[in-house]
Amino acid sequence: MSNSVYKIIELVGSSSTSWEDAAKNAVEKASKSLRDLRVAEIPKLDMKIEDGKATAYRARVQLSFKYEV
Repeated sequence: MSNSVYKIIELVGSSSTSWEDAAKNAVEKASKSLRDLRVAEIPKLDMKIEDGKATAYRARVQLSFKYEV
């Protein structure tokens, strides 16, 4: 890990079933265009509520990957 630089981006994943799926969706989508993903942190979770029921789960994901020049 010496002499390496990592970039951190923030994404919001969503799911109609769970926060876990929301976070997983964000990481899987990011992995299609980013290489060398390293760590994902979930600093915030929320949900959309309609008519008193949770209709969507959202996870804010901070994702790090190796920065290459």
